[in-house]
Amino acid sequence: MAGTGLAAAPLFSALSASAQAQQPVSPIGIGPFNVRAYGVSGVKAPFAPIQIQRRAVGPKDVLIDILYCGICHSDVHTVRGDWGSSTFPRVPGHEIVGRVVAVGNAVTKFRVGDIAGVGCMVDSCGECENCLADREQVCLKGTTFTYDAPDKVSGGVTYGGYSERVVVTEHFAIRIPPGMDLAATAPLLCAGVTTFSPMQHWRLQPGQRVGVIGLGGLGHVAVKLAAAHRADVTIFTTSPGKLADAQRLGAREAVLSTDQAAMARLASHFDLLISTVPYSFKMQPFMDLLKLDGTLVNVGLLLNLDGTELSGMSLGFGRKSVAGSMIGGIAETQEVIDYCAARNITADIELIRPEQITQAYERVVNKDVRYRFVIDFASSRQA
Repeated sequence: MAGTGLAAAPLFSALSASAQAQQPVSPIGIGPFNVRAYGVSGVKAPFAPIQIQRRAVGPKDVLIDILYCGICHSDVHTVRGDWGSSTFPRVPGHEIVGRVVAVGNAVTKFRVGDIAGVGCMVDSCGECENCLADREQVCLKGTTFTYDAPDKVSGGVTYGGYSERVVVTEHFAIRIPPGMDLAATAPLLCAGVTTFSPMQHWRLQPGQRVGVIGLGGLGHVAVKLAAAHRADVTIFTTSPGKLADAQRLGAREAVLSTDQAAMARLASHFDLLISTVPYSFKMQPFMDLLKLDGTLVNVGLLLNLDGTELSGMSLGFGRKSVAGSMIGGIAETQEVIDYCAARNITADIELIRPEQITQAYERVVNKDVRYRFVIDFASSRQA
């Protein structure tokens, strides 16, 4: 394959014989190639199989056969137009785990056969102040997110992980340590780093009191990570059926946020609150739970905070803070994967087939998942 930019390793050396028989061999390393994906043609359209184009594997690229991809609530928001208009067809997915089947000849981070992950972004300028500080997710020249973002390499827009393969620059691929449960690791590439990052930034210490607001895909991972920091963890939820999971996940207790007596009992109690709620909600009752100098960090609601009804007097007298945080950089994403591998932390998942994505979205909206759907492309490919 002289001149293609690919390493000399056989392209399919890491695949089983049955998988090799299904692989298109001619386009890889020569030019852009088509892969099967699952996408939507409009805001109200169901998911269906489509063909999308992936770019050729360049010198610094890795080609990944996707084995598993999580369904994040932000996927639902994007597909349903909750965050404004975007382009169609749309292929979501930014919690990707798969096997490296080809590497460019300048790649040093991966070899054929390695397991790699791809999170919420696939490119940035690499030169601005934020990128140089390992904060590529807030690149000053514009981060390229894994899907539905302008593709600076190939043109058009990026397509995500609800597909059979992806090509990504090695810098934006994450090393998955041996022995991890691959399906249950996939959500850590978004839910993990999104909740881990504020714990690191606000220096969560053993014995501190932390509350996790919302017990879903992000929230249940936040509880596990906070417990691993040896914090005193409390879960806040609006779902009575989730209260029993508190101890199993690592929390000391779980509280219905509609229980006014319980909320009053916890006034001025917490050092840190992490809100994973993806919709607008009344924040003031939770601000009342913070101690002096406490902080509520919002990682769930990405639109405006209308309706939060925050009291400036309460903020001032308690010297309390409302802050935001969004995912993490590549270095921090690798850090949380390694942190979880060392402590056997994974997400609680329900595996689904690709043809079940539309139904899974409905169940996410109805809070009917414990706690993250993951699309099983590995079994689908074998079938």
